[in-house]
Amino acid sequence: MDGLVDTPRPPRGPALARIGLTGGIGSGKSTAGAGLVALGAHLVDTDAIARALTQPGGAAIPALAQAFGADALTADGALDRDRMRRIVFADAGAKARLEAILHPLIGAEASRQAAAAGARPVVFDVPLLTESSHWRARVERVLVIDCDEATQVVRVARRPGWTGDAARRVIAQQAPRAARRAIADAVIHNDDLSIEQLHAELRELWSLWWPGLPIAA
Repeated sequence: MDGLVDTPRPPRGPALARIGLTGGIGSGKSTAGAGLVALGAHLVDTDAIARALTQPGGAAIPALAQAFGADALTADGALDRDRMRRIVFADAGAKARLEAILHPLIGAEASRQAAAAGARPVVFDVPLLTESSHWRARVERVLVIDCDEATQVVRVARRPGWTGDAARRVIAQQAPRAARRAIADAVIHNDDLSIEQLHAELRELWSLWWPGLPIAA
C-alpha cells in the first residue's frame, strides 16, 4: 500500500533539525528530496558530493588513482564509475579501500553544506544510511522511501545505460528493505504514487515533524 507510516521517536536534540533520507535504488528517494526542498528544507546530497569529488580535478582523484591505478579513471581524468562498480561488486577489499578514501571527504563536505542551512531543517540524502552507524548518529530522524523490488528494477532499467540485470545486482548489494524500514521513523511507500501524491505525503510529514515551521510557498 502506498502512503506514509509514521513511527514517532523523540528527537535527540533541542530541535528537530537533521533528517536522514534514504531508500533503495529506484525508490524515488531523489524525487522525495527535491520535494522536501520545495517545502523549505536544505538538502545535502551525499551522492552528488561523491560525484563532484570524483570528477576531473576532484579532491578524491589523486588518492583513487594511487589506490586503483590509472585504469580506474576515464580519459578525461574522472573516476570510471561503471568500472569501479564492477570492481567493488567483485572485491570486498576494493570496496573498503574506496570507502576509506571517499567517506571522510564526503562527510567533511556534507558538514560544510549543512552549515549553510540557517534556520531551515537539513535533509541528508544518504543512500547507505542503513549501513552506516556514523550517519545514523548524525541525524535525529530517518525517512525511508520504499517500494517493491520489481518496481525498482523497472524504474532503473529505464535509465540510459542500465538493464534489469544491472539493477538487480545493485539491489542485491544494498541493505534489504526490511533493514531500511527497521531504522525508519517514517516510511513512504512509493510504488504507485504520482509526483503530486508523493508531495502530499511529504507535506503531511512536514506537519508532523515541523508543526510550527511554515511551508515554503
